Amino acid sequence: MSTNKALIGIIMGSDSDLNIMQAAADILLKFEIPFELTVVSAHRTPLRMVEYATKAKERGLKVIIAGAGGAAHLPGMIAAITTVPVIGVPIKSSNSIDGWDSVLSILQMPNGVPVATVALNAAKNAGILAAQIIGTCDEKVSKAIADFKVHLEDEVQDKIKSLQVLWPNQFD
Repeated sequence: MSTNKALIGIIMGSDSDLNIMQAAADILLKFEIPFELTVVSAHRTPLRMVEYATKAKERGLKVIIAGAGGAAHLPGMIAAITTVPVIGVPIKSSNSIDGWDSVLSILQMPNGVPVATVALNAAKNAGILAAQIIGTCDEKVSKAIADFKVHLEDEVQDKIKSLQVLWPNQFD
């Protein structure tokens, strides 16, 4: 990323998850929010996971986006260790059962260990949610998100106009 101190950590259980998690990085780049991105496996590098989570706040992270497939323990384990908010991205991986195992593993956290969960493979939404959290105390980011949402509305309005041209009698 840049030389700015990372505010958001993007972690994933394997580099094979990067094709999904890249969308979170892309949206944070769009909003000019500094982030770090790395692999932290709950099962293959548990000590690295503990170190990452215990030092996250000290390093200045405000939000962690954690993507994981299969059993998807990474987001929940990170959330169990740190007080930094965690957003889980369930990933449909090669060993996944249509992604439901990942969704439920991240979604069904016990009381006291919350993980915000986005839809399957929805790293872009995780990036937007992380940006919104940062935007609660950063007016520049808040404005960028507001502009982004206006752009979303404009895109839909343009699509409506296109449909009206194709089927003029179908719209009020």
